[in-house]
Amino acid sequence: MRFNFPLLLVLLSLSLPSFGLTLDELVKRDDLYYEKFTDVPFSGEIDEGLTRGELEDGKREGPYVEYHNNGQLLRKGAYKDGKQEGPWVEYHNNGQLWRKGAYKDGKEEGPWVEYHNNGQLLRKGAYKDGKEEGPWVEYWDNGQLWMKGAYKDGKDEGPWVTYHKDGSVYKEGTGTFKDGNKISD
Repeated sequence: MRFNFPLLLVLLSLSLPSFGLTLDELVKRDDLYYEKFTDVPFSGEIDEGLTRGELEDGKREGPYVEYHNNGQLLRKGAYKDGKQEGPWVEYHNNGQLWRKGAYKDGKEEGPWVEYHNNGQLLRKGAYKDGKEEGPWVEYWDNGQLWMKGAYKDGKDEGPWVTYHKDGSVYKEGTGTFKDGNKISD
């Protein structure tokens, strides 16, 4: 009896689990990823060169890493049940830290800080359920204060002061707000 070796290899490869697919090789339906031409949500490693992570039952799960085209790290964190969860960091394409904070159930939660691509602080404050909450400050790329104020449920709330790059007060950006609407200068 003779074996058809090429046919045997094809049959074996069809029965092996998939590893290192790209998202282009998958189909997204109802927020789940499937291998093309199947009805079973994909579980396995995703490796697109610049993006690496895993899918479990069609959803992102566990550690996730993404890189800029120049090879610098872009972002790193984790997913739980398809949503960003826990600490995340993101970087500018020059390697400088861009932003860091945490996610809860796919939404920003707690303190966050962002930086200009020259390393200077850009903004800092906190999120609650994915919306800015409480005091926030923002800075020009030269380190000079740009604006300060507070948010309530993602909307400007209370007094806000805006500054020019030289530190002088910018009248048009200054005032008191309620529910995101300016109520006085």
